[in-house]
Amino acid sequence: MRFTSAAGAAVGIAALVLGAGTATGDTRTPAATPGMQIVPAPEGPGEAQFAPGGSNVVPPTAPPATDIGTNKVQTLAAPFYACPGYSGIERTNPLTNLYGDVFAWGPYAPYKVGNGGGNINWLANPYKNASWYMWFHSLRWLGQGIVAASQGNLTALTRVNTIAYDWYRDNPYSWKGNVGAWESTMHRTNVMICLRQAILSGLKVTTLPARYTWVDAALLSHARFLTYNWSGAWNHGTDESIALFGVGCTLGRTDYKNLAQQRFAQGITTSIDSQGSTNEQSTGYAAFNYSLWGRAVAVMQNCGVDPGTTIASRRALLAKWLALATTSLGKTHQLGDTELQATYPWVGTPMEYAGSKGTKGTVPPWRVGIYSAGYVFGRTGWGTDPTRGFAGESTYSIRFGPARAFHGHSDHTSITYTARGRDIIIDGGYAAYSAGVWRSWVMSPAAHSVMTTPLSKDLNPVTRLTASSVKANAEAYQFTDAPGTGISRVRSVLVLKDPDLMVTWDRASATTAQAFQTLWHLPPDQRATVYSRTTAVAMAPGDSTKTIMFQVPFKQALPAGATLIKQAQTNPIQGWYYPSSYVRKSAPTLMLARSGKSASILSFVVPVRAAGSVTYTTRWSGTTFIVNLNVGGKLASIAISGGGSLYRAG
Repeated sequence: MRFTSAAGAAVGIAALVLGAGTATGDTRTPAATPGMQIVPAPEGPGEAQFAPGGSNVVPPTAPPATDIGTNKVQTLAAPFYACPGYSGIERTNPLTNLYGDVFAWGPYAPYKVGNGGGNINWLANPYKNASWYMWFHSLRWLGQGIVAASQGNLTALTRVNTIAYDWYRDNPYSWKGNVGAWESTMHRTNVMICLRQAILSGLKVTTLPARYTWVDAALLSHARFLTYNWSGAWNHGTDESIALFGVGCTLGRTDYKNLAQQRFAQGITTSIDSQGSTNEQSTGYAAFNYSLWGRAVAVMQNCGVDPGTTIASRRALLAKWLALATTSLGKTHQLGDTELQATYPWVGTPMEYAGSKGTKGTVPPWRVGIYSAGYVFGRTGWGTDPTRGFAGESTYSIRFGPARAFHGHSDHTSITYTARGRDIIIDGGYAAYSAGVWRSWVMSPAAHSVMTTPLSKDLNPVTRLTASSVKANAEAYQFTDAPGTGISRVRSVLVLKDPDLMVTWDRASATTAQAFQTLWHLPPDQRATVYSRTTAVAMAPGDSTKTIMFQVPFKQALPAGATLIKQAQTNPIQGWYYPSSYVRKSAPTLMLARSGKSASILSFVVPVRAAGSVTYTTRWSGTTFIVNLNVGGKLASIAISGGGSLYRAG
């Protein structure tokens, strides 16, 4: 998946054609080149999203919006649907590639897919990779040729027309039996629209010459496919609706436009819920959906359709969600199928401040967000304290909620954490769908900072937030679930400010003996060392910050091997990190281990300066257990009440 430049670069392009003050859609500025106008769509997921053997349909579950397309827009120019570009796939496919029938995508070497004359083998899949094959069938790799054709390069026009027609001839409707051709239909539809515009522009005509009328026939077959094969309320379904609307706008088919509007109305309220969470369980896909729904607004406006207000209001809620999901490093917490990526600083939204690391925009008024879709996002502040600055704040995420689905991972109760200008606790990341056992590991509880029970099958549980408290200098949460058969799990989390640190109390019980392992995944640049049965330290060479991690015995003695470091293991897989789909790095994982039918693991994650130290004492006050901490000269106390509440006591 590639989310580079996912958000686009400017706001209000629709105003160029509809008149100032009439447009609210967010999209990018048209390319300043001769020929047809290109308004690049958000760069979306690079990975194929259809799971083999699974359904790709996400039925809408919320009542549809009622305000999309109900009013007419008075345009100052003829309605149009702009070519949305090629999502960056054209960059590795210059004209010389097209003239040689060579296709290049992702980390793979360029491959000759035809006979050199535009006769393509559409069954080619030399790397046996679903994403390579899907983008091959998308035709987006023709982008540079289509742009050249729009500028009057007749040689380029002949070649892209030959290749696109070859696809149309060799893949007769319906291509539903070919998953790569099926999944890429929405992308290929847009390429066909771009090709149509390039023909008109390059030949300086207003109607298609007879030899090119096949393009309209192809668009109609694609619209027919999109009519009968809607993926529903997720990013794929939204993209399909945009493409269907594009055919309707391009060919003057009101029926296609109306159906697309109906699907926009059905999809928006499920895709982005009433709190602003998306249904795809991924921060990366949340950012993509923000851009994608902005494009939906813009294309409706540009074709004279009023998009209503529901989409805008849901996007505003999602903008808040994404701002809160931004770390003190200006990146989104890497949750679900998400590559390491910066938050785009959308002008006029809370993301402007978050994505610019506090250099632009308005300080958001929220510090903590708790979302019923299964997210807690919190931070010590937004950098307004000059002694901290933006990067000096601490930020965290915690997952809970509905069972894993869509682009989510088995990460319930997992934590990510930044402090002192760096990552402290990370997620296992995002491996490509074709990565086999690595993909399985990345999605598993073992790739997340949770208490795992590796001897039992993961039941993909629903996890409840059973208590929460937000105060000026501390936040406390408690989560409960049943991760395996006969197993109950409770995680209490306490996050402190001044000193900045995190405390978790994991406890679990089982009807049969288990291995209980609380995992803390550490950044790949750090080296981690176990100092005792209780304590480990992680630090990058030459860094100004180190992380001291320790466990305090509570209701259970610490056995030998209670504190372990796992790194670069392959059997079982542990101690790795994927910043992006095809990049895997060795990274230390701290394992706090127990065995038996129950476990109680009270652990502390304390980032301090390189020369700093942490000391603590414990005591009982009646039925309350108290840990007094000295973190580099700053004092704090945490307590566990007799009733099991974890809280800051001083």
